[in-house]
Amino acid sequence: MTTPRPRTTTREPEELGRRLTVWLDRHLPGARVTDLAVPGSNGMSSETLLFDLDHPDAPVRGCALRLAADPAAYTVFPVYDMARQHRVMRLVGEHTDVPVPRVLWLEEDPRPLGAPFFVMARAEGRVPPDVMPYTYEGNWLHAATDAERSLLEAESVSVLARLHDQFPVKEAEFLLPDGAGTPLRRHVEAQRAYYAWVVGGLAPSPLIESAFEWLEAHWPADEGPAVLGWGDARIGNIVYDGFIPAAVLDWEMAACVPREVDLGWTVYLHRFFQDLTVGFGQPGLPGLLRRDAVERRYAELTGHTPRDMEFHTLYAALRHAIVMLRIAYRQVHFGEAEVPADPDGLILHHATLAAMVRGSYW
Repeated sequence: MTTPRPRTTTREPEELGRRLTVWLDRHLPGARVTDLAVPGSNGMSSETLLFDLDHPDAPVRGCALRLAADPAAYTVFPVYDMARQHRVMRLVGEHTDVPVPRVLWLEEDPRPLGAPFFVMARAEGRVPPDVMPYTYEGNWLHAATDAERSLLEAESVSVLARLHDQFPVKEAEFLLPDGAGTPLRRHVEAQRAYYAWVVGGLAPSPLIESAFEWLEAHWPADEGPAVLGWGDARIGNIVYDGFIPAAVLDWEMAACVPREVDLGWTVYLHRFFQDLTVGFGQPGLPGLLRRDAVERRYAELTGHTPRDMEFHTLYAALRHAIVMLRIAYRQVHFGEAEVPADPDGLILHHATLAAMVRGSYW
C-alpha cells in the first residue's frame, strides 16, 4: 500500500515548540523545549508532539503534548474536550493498575498554542504502527514469534479486564451523554448525532444508515452492566515494553458503556487492518486477536462471558465507518481525493460492514 498519509493539520511543529517554551516559562521559569518530534505512524484526530523538557526542576524529562485538533484542518470530531481526557487519565491512574502516562499540566485557554492541550510524561517503548499497519510485513510485531504475539494479546486483553473490573463505575458517570435511556442507548444516539454532523449537507451513506437499522433490529435483550470504557481500545494505542503494555494512550473516546463496546472495538479494529492487508496480497496476522480467543481470555480474567458480540463488532465497524467517512471528506477538503458517485465508496471498509449487515462476515 503506497497511499500517502492524509493531511491532519496546518500547524508547524517548530512554531508550536516556540510557543510551548513561552508557555512553560510560566510553570518552570527558564525551561526549554528540546528534541521536538512528531509521531509518524499513529493518530488521525488530536495532535501529539514529543519533546524533552530541559530544566533542573522538571518533574520528568521526556514529555508528550496532547493538543486539540487543528480547527483549520477539517477536524474528525466536532468537540475536543482536553479537560475530559486529562480527567479520565488521572482517574484511571488513581483507581486502577492500568499503566497510563502521568498527566502533568492542563491548559484550557486556547491562546497559548491555538487550542487547549495537556502535557504528560512520555512513555518509552514501541507501538504497533497504523501506517504502514502492523499487520504488514517489515515491522516489529509482524516479525515477532507466535509466542511473543500471544503474550502481547493476552496482556492487552488483561488491560481491558483490569480497567473494567477495577474502575468504580460511579466515577465514570460524567462520561454519559445527555439524554434518556441506558448507557448503551445514549452511546448509540450520540453516534447518530455524530453521523449527522459528519454528513451535514452532503449525501448520506445508505450503508451506515442500514447498519443503524440493523442495530435496532438486533438490540441486546440484556445490555449488561456499564463500566468505564477506554473507547479507542486497540493495540495501536498501547506502548509496549517488549510485549508487555507499558502505557495506554488516547482516551478521547472514553465512555460509560457495557464491557462489550471495548471488546468489539478491539476485535474489529484488528480485523480492519487484517482485511486491508489481505486485500493487498499479504497474509497479515490472521492468528492475532481472533474474536473467540479474545472472548475466552476476557471471560477467564473477569468471570464475565462476553455476549452479543456480533452486535458489538458491527457497532464498532459502524462507528469506524463514520470516522473514516469524515477522514475521507477531509481528504476531499485538502484536494487529496474526489467524492465518488456512491458516498459509501468513501468508507475504506464498506465491503466488510456490508457483509456484517447481511450476516455473512463471521
